[in-house]
Amino acid sequence: MFEAIASQHLVPFDNTFNLKQSLTLPAHLPSEKECKKALKRAVKELARLQNILYANDNHSILLVFQAMDAAGKDSTIRHVLSGVNPAGCQVYSFKQPSREELDHDFLWRSAKRLPERGCIGVFNRSYYEEVLVVRVHPELLNAERLGNYKNIDRLWAERFESIQDHERHLARTGTVVLKFWLNVSKDEQKSRFLSRLQEPEKHWKFSEADLAERALWPKYMKAYQAALNATSKPWAPWYAIPADNKPYMRMCVAQLVVEALKSLNLKYPTVSKAEKKRFKSLEEKLLT
Repeated sequence: MFEAIASQHLVPFDNTFNLKQSLTLPAHLPSEKECKKALKRAVKELARLQNILYANDNHSILLVFQAMDAAGKDSTIRHVLSGVNPAGCQVYSFKQPSREELDHDFLWRSAKRLPERGCIGVFNRSYYEEVLVVRVHPELLNAERLGNYKNIDRLWAERFESIQDHERHLARTGTVVLKFWLNVSKDEQKSRFLSRLQEPEKHWKFSEADLAERALWPKYMKAYQAALNATSKPWAPWYAIPADNKPYMRMCVAQLVVEALKSLNLKYPTVSKAEKKRFKSLEEKLLT
């Protein structure tokens, strides 16, 4: 079973993660040029490893991205996966659940989108919304028709248990689960929101609802800390990636994905001596 790649950004497994001490900028920030060069190398290596992953067909990769608005989820996914074969990669964004999805358990809609063996799956937001945005807005639970939960804290604890069980099952059956929380500061989010308001080509990105959610920042930070502490496990680790500098953030994510793939020691499938002999015969037919 996969085990977490060591990193300064790895959320510990002992419930000691303190969001207030989590950096939004690294202590030693490489230059933008250095970050972009490292990202380019990682993207090239990821493309090579994806080919082996696809051919090997024993494992799948699930990349989960969570963050506050304007942290850079979309651009990180785009840059990190820019070199992979689209045939072996699936990206899903989970927004407000449909009526059909609300008629099932909270893991159902994402379970349908899990990557098959040989593929990389990306969740741009995920089932974690059910312990993040729903925790900040508990009135959303009314649409899920769960009955009268008198102890709301018990509900969150049970959902954490369900997520832990779900991710452990995935790990046991060959899926590598890597989860990235892109940790953007409130000041940097403000700067990016202003950019969306002031630059015409970015107007489409802005939603007034984002400001309403921004006003709930302390509640979201409390929810994130609880979720990361409860669900960062050796087989399904969280990485709290500093997100105030986008080149650094993208580099970190790409390098962690590459190292996770390398740790699997994947090889191209081999053929038997009999198959090699048959291949030789077929080669001779083609050449005649």
